[in-house]
Amino acid sequence: MRFLFVHGTGVRRARHDVLFGRVRDRLIARFPGATVSSCYWGDRFGAELSTGGVSVPGVRRTRGAGEDVLTTAPPDVVPAQWLLLLTDPLCEVRVLAEAGWESSGDFTLPGVRSAGSEVLGLLAGLPPAPDRSDEFGALLRDTGLFGGFAGALERVAGSQEAARAGRNATEDGHARELATALARAVVADALAAAGPEADCTGDERDRLVQLVVTRIGGDARMPGGRAAAVLGRLALRVTTQPVLNVWRGSFTTGSAPFIGDILRYQARGEALRDLLRERIAQEPEPTVVIGHSLGGIALVDLLALSAARGEPVPDVRLLVTVGSQAPFLYEMGALTGLAPGEGLPPGFPRWLNVFDRQDILAFLAEPVFPGDARVSDHEVSSGQPFIPCHSAYFKLDSVYDRIAHAVAETT
Repeated sequence: MRFLFVHGTGVRRARHDVLFGRVRDRLIARFPGATVSSCYWGDRFGAELSTGGVSVPGVRRTRGAGEDVLTTAPPDVVPAQWLLLLTDPLCEVRVLAEAGWESSGDFTLPGVRSAGSEVLGLLAGLPPAPDRSDEFGALLRDTGLFGGFAGALERVAGSQEAARAGRNATEDGHARELATALARAVVADALAAAGPEADCTGDERDRLVQLVVTRIGGDARMPGGRAAAVLGRLALRVTTQPVLNVWRGSFTTGSAPFIGDILRYQARGEALRDLLRERIAQEPEPTVVIGHSLGGIALVDLLALSAARGEPVPDVRLLVTVGSQAPFLYEMGALTGLAPGEGLPPGFPRWLNVFDRQDILAFLAEPVFPGDARVSDHEVSSGQPFIPCHSAYFKLDSVYDRIAHAVAETT
């Protein structure tokens, strides 16, 4: 069995090598003896802003994330909370700074540091460049947050909100809640700074928070507390437009390849499809092709166009699209390989479409090809809001488990 991985939007060489290494290792673990290769196309066919993004109104440095718009049902509270934290990492700390705590009336000796001051001191004392060999440093590196951690730590520890909240936290219980809010703020700031380069699941994010909490005198078992509850209720009511306004500059300019690669492919995609055909045909053995995001669009186009011409791409047994926009483009009449209303042609392989409902760049394939037994959707969840969830698929065991199941059904 042979696997060919095709990366998605915004990926360039360094990111590709990390991502492909992960995919290769996970697939070989499930399919010993399999051949796993990739088709890297980012440098050759990827998009760049030729004039630095001067066409974007109000370009400025921002942070944030979008929200789930795939369903009319309310999003889960945890992703909703992190949506707000990515938009404003200090939002929970600000609640504690403004609202304060009910005091138990315990007397505090003059000159003795408050519980909150102790937490702030420990936070400021964290090393800006953690040891890469311990769990915390290794996890920062593996999630793409290592480079931005120092800046996130400095911004949170030096904020006025943290100082005010620290003065308000006069008791041990207050300090534990403050430690949790500060840890979430640091991790959120690092995630926001990383943007599309973040490579983090919800479990990894939560583990990072726990590790920071334990280092600054908090209780890793303690949930977000009152501030998190307030922000959770607010998050469930937040609309997309303010978040999109916050994101516009960084998303359109600093993250231009993320969208630009799709636009460039739509205009000049034939060369990439030719490259994919060439790579698939290199080895005459049954092949599973796996396309992430734009990689899935290009594969659907190639396989549909080839099959419609009566020249199916040889030996492709299974197509796997992950976080792909192909079904949505088909509905809009913007999919090169198929016009709206056209079914998948004879010779098109079985198609497994993997999606996360928090990923606004992922769409369902089954409903747009009703009755076609070759097409199946499979939902997974990384526990992250958009954008981090779009990059987290290939860290999830459930993705590889479903691929293994589909391969077994196909062979």
